Amino acid sequence: MADLPNIIWIMADDMGYGDVGAYNPASRIPTPNMDRLAAEGMRFTDAHSSSSVCTPSRYSVLTGRYCWRTRLKNGVNGGFSLPLIDPARPTVASVLRERGYTTAAVGKWHVGLEWQTATGDDFDREDWQDTGAVDYTKPIIGGPLAVGFDYFFGIAGSLDMPPYCFVENDRTVGIPSAEKSSYNPQQRKGLMTPGWQDEACDPTFAAKAVGFIEAAKEEDPDRPFFLYMTPAAPHRPCVPPTFAEGKSQAGPRGDGVWLVDWMVGQVLGALDRLGCTEETLIFITSDNGARPCDVDGIMHDHKSCGDLRGYKGDIWDGGHREPLIVRWPGVIAPDSACDEPVCLGDLMATVCEIIARPISGSVAEDSFSLLPLLKQDDEAYERAPVVHHSLSGMFSVRSGKWKMVLGLGSGGFSDPRRGYSVMPGAPEGQLYDMLADWREQHNVWNEHPEVVARLSAVLTSTQESGRSVPRP
Repeated sequence: MADLPNIIWIMADDMGYGDVGAYNPASRIPTPNMDRLAAEGMRFTDAHSSSSVCTPSRYSVLTGRYCWRTRLKNGVNGGFSLPLIDPARPTVASVLRERGYTTAAVGKWHVGLEWQTATGDDFDREDWQDTGAVDYTKPIIGGPLAVGFDYFFGIAGSLDMPPYCFVENDRTVGIPSAEKSSYNPQQRKGLMTPGWQDEACDPTFAAKAVGFIEAAKEEDPDRPFFLYMTPAAPHRPCVPPTFAEGKSQAGPRGDGVWLVDWMVGQVLGALDRLGCTEETLIFITSDNGARPCDVDGIMHDHKSCGDLRGYKGDIWDGGHREPLIVRWPGVIAPDSACDEPVCLGDLMATVCEIIARPISGSVAEDSFSLLPLLKQDDEAYERAPVVHHSLSGMFSVRSGKWKMVLGLGSGGFSDPRRGYSVMPGAPEGQLYDMLADWREQHNVWNEHPEVVARLSAVLTSTQESGRSVPRP
């Protein structure tokens, strides 16, 4: 299987379009490793997560399907929420494992785990606080091992959600038994394993990721591997380890972005050291847009989402337009760029084309292969309009230069969160020409009713048909 590449997907938590130097020369955060990858590979300028918050975008990456087709219609999972991915549904990991890859997930999971209780009784799994009902001595059901991963080391949700513990495969590493003291008022109370330290989380993930690569190459140098690495940074509580403190000029959150770049460097170093750089396809991105400032509320003269409108949670592009850097030596031209609108959920169809795995039936219903774009064969690339989704469940559709938002306001954290038409003839939604007005400042809903009608029909068809990809 020497002709198949190793595949690495690294996805930060809340890293914005303006955080990475390759996208924003004025960034106050050094990102030399991601900048190196951009110089050696391709930089996508119009790549989007399927949602402006993390759980649904992660579901989409792993399955190639929009998460709003599941029970999760808005918001995100908590640390105790049930699994969103049906074990019978093919994932990126399961199709690669079927093709002979060894697979690992390292980092933040956040698409659900089925925790067991001592009595077998159920409990309110959507309560984000630690209710004391979980029996941490029992194995966890329905996690990464159930959806195609050979190995998992990570945390259940975000770093501000209990339980505060590592999970390895289907067991906690230690037993959460001590009440966690909060670093800030936004960090939720709950149990932690004794000695737990938030700042040790990502360095541990980096070590585990490197260890997986080393073990995979030692066990069988000819067997390809798939690594899905998802740092907890720069999501709150923004407590970087000592060696990362002050590495940026953008406060603790900026130091968290630097930490993500350091983790990328650890992986790149392992590939170089083991001699498998040339045979590895690596993606670097983020699960959704950034927050506008540090946990202390200071902006630090840094634009985390660049000049895009909006932030994490919003339907505007700052909520879901992501840095996406891809390197594949010998396939992707160095220092290249792609301006096509794409979606992170396209990973599934991309790997299926790479391994020549046909997509049929209820598989990757919203995923389109990026392989033609990676090979700069733009004429061979065709995809349906991208559907965006916000924190509150607001929809938008991007087709060519047009972006239609089905509603007024941000649909997320930014004000106004929801707008209302109070004047006769006022627009009922938002329409932007993203070529002429990529900052989304001029709503031309009323000026182009034919575009609104067309994109509304596209959205309705996408919702009702159950898929974006034409049926085989």
